[in-house]
Amino acid sequence: MNIRSLTRGDGVVIGAAVLLFISSFLDIYSSDGLPNGYDMPSLWSSGPVLMGVVLAGLVAAALVVASRALPQPSKIAGLEVGQFGVAFAVFAAWSALGNIFDPAGAVNNVGGGTSDGPSAGAGLILALVATLILAGAAVATPLVPALQGALIPAPKPVAPQPYGAQPPAGYGYPGAQQSSFGGQPPQQGQQPGQPAFGGQQGPAQPPAADFSPFWFAVPVPRPLFAEDGAPTPIAELAPGTWYLAVEQGAQGLIAQTQDGRRGVLRDTSGIQRG
Repeated sequence: MNIRSLTRGDGVVIGAAVLLFISSFLDIYSSDGLPNGYDMPSLWSSGPVLMGVVLAGLVAAALVVASRALPQPSKIAGLEVGQFGVAFAVFAAWSALGNIFDPAGAVNNVGGGTSDGPSAGAGLILALVATLILAGAAVATPLVPALQGALIPAPKPVAPQPYGAQPPAGYGYPGAQQSSFGGQPPQQGQQPGQPAFGGQQGPAQPPAADFSPFWFAVPVPRPLFAEDGAPTPIAELAPGTWYLAVEQGAQGLIAQTQDGRRGVLRDTSGIQRG
């Protein structure tokens, strides 16, 4: 599970779920004329509200967030996990709205009395606000570009090392330098790119093309396709990780993953260069 693939919309969904959980401990009813010290039940005391509003909303938030964080899409009853979560979110908001209009159900009609019964308490009102926010974010995230940005921004590329300084080793971030021929670091007084044997410095090799390799990060998960044009992705690039662009191909940007696999990134919109 990659939390860096979560979007700003997922952050709104998580915040709404926290608000909904808090509302479940507040009063479900509100009524005037009650004696001091009388405690109203919370949302956990009503089966329909608990199942149709609180738990439905929490399950919806979990499904929506899981659909973004899982590496491979999953399905429930033929629907993708995210679509199932959106449906649960809309259902929870609809149920909360119904309980606001008639919090006591049919109890206020028993006996033919004139009393309208109790009104909605703070818990029901806050639950309605939370489920509306949750449903709105779940529906709008795929449609609104502002909500599709990464919730956790990709780390900034490492600043270039000053001349003569030893760069940190490792793959996966800009600024890492490759070792010289034979895997040995340049010796003292040896210029970068100079062979590590024979003591002779040959002429620098010209670049094969105008393209210069660079590091980049994707804003949202992007599929990486094989260079032979096969329609099935060979990998998925995740936000928060730096990848190396090695050349510009006819179908898109040729990128290399940390495990050495090469593929075509067809969608390069919004990528962050290192």
